[in-house]
Formats: sequence, structure tokens, C-alpha cells
Amino acid sequence: MVRPSRAGPTSEDPLDYLFGLQRFGVKLGLDNMRMLNAALHNPDRRFKSLLIAGTNGKGSVAAMAERGLRAAGYATGLYTSPHLIALNERFAVDGRPVDDAALGTEAAAVRETVERLCASGRLGHPPTFFEATTALALSIFRRRRVDVAVLEVGMGGRFDATNVVHAVAAGIPSIDLDHQQHLGATLAEIAFEKAGVIEPGTVVVSGEEKTEASAVLRREAAARGARFVDARDEAAVRWREDGGLIRVDELKTPIGRYGPLTLALRGRHQLRNATVAVRLLEELAPAGIRVPRAAIERALADVRWRGRLELVDCGPGRRMLLDPAHNVAAAAALASYVARIYPSGLPFVFGTLADKDATGMLDALGGAVNRVICTPIASPRARPVEALVAAARASRCDVPIEAAPSPVAALASAWRTGPVAGVAGSVYLVGEVLRALDCGRLAPLAPAFPEARE
Repeated sequence: MVRPSRAGPTSEDPLDYLFGLQRFGVKLGLDNMRMLNAALHNPDRRFKSLLIAGTNGKGSVAAMAERGLRAAGYATGLYTSPHLIALNERFAVDGRPVDDAALGTEAAAVRETVERLCASGRLGHPPTFFEATTALALSIFRRRRVDVAVLEVGMGGRFDATNVVHAVAAGIPSIDLDHQQHLGATLAEIAFEKAGVIEPGTVVVSGEEKTEASAVLRREAAARGARFVDARDEAAVRWREDGGLIRVDELKTPIGRYGPLTLALRGRHQLRNATVAVRLLEELAPAGIRVPRAAIERALADVRWRGRLELVDCGPGRRMLLDPAHNVAAAAALASYVARIYPSGLPFVFGTLADKDATGMLDALGGAVNRVICTPIASPRARPVEALVAAARASRCDVPIEAAPSPVAALASAWRTGPVAGVAGSVYLVGEVLRALDCGRLAPLAPAFPEARE
């Protein structure tokens, strides 16, 4: 189900109404969310919740944690954002996105609740899109009687809509510079906002290595009476890289030993995310959530997280390496992977939102890029392709820069350079490309190159 953002709050269709809330943009604060959640009879009190916050890696950790809980026999909910192709992806129950009928029913209930609150004056203005989808997720999870919900925090933490729940534990894989216009200009300021998810008497597991950010997380955990767990403490991993995949011979923590296994998600940075997910799952026992070794191993080896450093076949001789890489740190992680697996670099299809550091991302990609094809993204927040080309030419005079009218056209151009094309810069761009693939618009009429493997 893919919906355009076109309708306002008077739309009869509940999903059109939901998308219409995007016009309210980003509003930090929990008052509206608490009011809406209370009016829905606090659905989050019917299940236990985990909050996964941070900058990069939170989606991967959330997906791993949910897979481990499900493998342990728990009924699970997983709330993530943004979606790649369809809104349904944001709301998974027992590993499956909710169907259109269930989504429509819950969206109608949320809309009716919002309209009643606004009419009574208890709600001064409608919620934002993210507030409404968060309320929708909690309502769906209650109706589907999940045991544990894993909620990926949106932009921040302290004032993020997900923070309305009282989580039994939190995971914070990393802190980096992103959304500075909302969260602060320094790592310490951003870490403080992310630390807002830490609850008194709970546990927070972090994989953050930078001293400035880690010190803030430790300080805030202590101030709130929460137990801080550095996922790296007394943890050791023996691993090797094989054709772009990470083979873990053994992952040892203070509580258990795991492996041998192959991480389902690509990239060395997933070793950190995997360690955070393992330590988080291990530390849930005091909350009455027990996850055995076999389930934790499945969390690492059997997780699915589409579009994140994903290598996709598009027909004979054509492949895509997809990764949002929407900030400088994520672009650097992608570059590290490409440098090892494709040492000559790749042609990259690149598009970003207007508020992202396009120049910083292109610089961070470095030698991973041998050509840049700039493309527009179907989002009102997208950076115009002309501005993107100008930024790319200013920062990457070492490689050819060009523009394409669409992501599909950009990929066709990239494949003239070689059999593997990179796609990066935005979750929205990756989603557009995957949608084109699912619709058959990327299948070549004939092989452009001989079949290539890593």
C-alpha cells in the first residue's frame, strides 16, 4: 500500500488522513502524544516494550532484537520508520507487516480519536504524522496481543513520540551528528537527547565508542537510576569476512557464547550492532523476558532488514548495492565495505533530502565512488537535482558527475560503467528503487555485462 501525501484532515479515507498530517512537519514534545495515548486507553500498558534509539544502527538492532524475541516464542510487534515502499512495513506483528484491512481499521480509530480530542479542545492541534503512526502502532500491538514490542525511536529520544511508553530496556548502538537543527550541534548535545529514552530502574545497552557521547549516556543512566551496560565490556568476537559476509566463529559475552554463524546483515559495522542486540536480549531476564542461546543466534543469522547494505540481483549481469547512508558516519561505513569488496569503486546513484549534508556524505564515500549520478527523489523534502549536482561537482572533482531524470534512468546510466551500481543518500531513494524493482521496471532486456559475483 503506497499512498501519496495529498489529503488533509477532512479526507474520508483514514490513510489519506494519516498522510495528510505530514504537513505539520516535526514538532518535538510529548504533550500531544500523551493526550492521544491516554484517549486510546494507553495501549502500551498491555505489553512490554523495548526502545532502540541512537543515530546509525538502531533499525538493525531493532530488527535483530525482534527476531530473537520471536525465535524465543514471544508474540512480537516491531515499529520502525520510515518505510521503504508501503506504510504497512512500519507495523510488523510476528515478523509480518499488518495487512491493509487491519491498518485501515486502526487508522480510522486513531482519526476518530484525534477529531474528538480536537473538537473538545483537549488537543490544541492535530498530531504530526509520526505521532499518529506511533499511536497507530501501539493500538495495533494491543489489538494483536503482542507480548513484547520493539520500537525504533524516530529522530531524537527525549521528546520523541515513542518515549510515551515505559520501556523495560533501551538499546543505543551509536551516536553521531545528524538532525543538528533539532537535536544540537555537538555529540554531547545529541547524546543527551538520545538518552531521554532511559527509564529509572531499567537497563540501557550501548555500543557507542566515542568518549564524549558515551560519557553523557553513562551520566544520564546514573542520574536516572538505570543500569548502564557497555556492550563492549567483557565481550569478544572472533570473525572473518568472506565475500562481503561476516562469519562469526564465536561471540563471547559475560553471559553467553554464540556461534559459529554468519551475520545476515552485511558490513563490519554490523558486528557492533549484533553485540548490542545480543547484550540487550541477554539483559531482559530481570524483566521476565528470557531469550535462550538458540534464539539469540537466530536473531543474528536469520534477521531481515531490507535495503540496508543489501546486494540485489536485477537480472543477468546487473546488481545493486543498496544502503540509505543518509549521514556522514553511515556513508563512511558504506565506503569501508565497498573499498574491501569492490576496490576499484562503484558508480553511485545518489539523492538526498534538503536538510542532509550531501557534501559530507560524498566526501565520506571517498574512493568507493568512481562516478556519481545524481537523481531527484519523489519527496517534497528532497534536494533539487540541480543543487545536488552543484554540490557534488564542488566536492568531488575527482570523479565524473552527471544528472538523471529519475532513479531508474540513473541506474541505467550506472550500469553502463559496470555490473554493480551503488545506491545511497536516502531511505526514500532506496525505497523508490526497490519499488521499481518490485514493479519489474529494472529488469534488463539483455545482459549488460557477464554475470558478476563478489
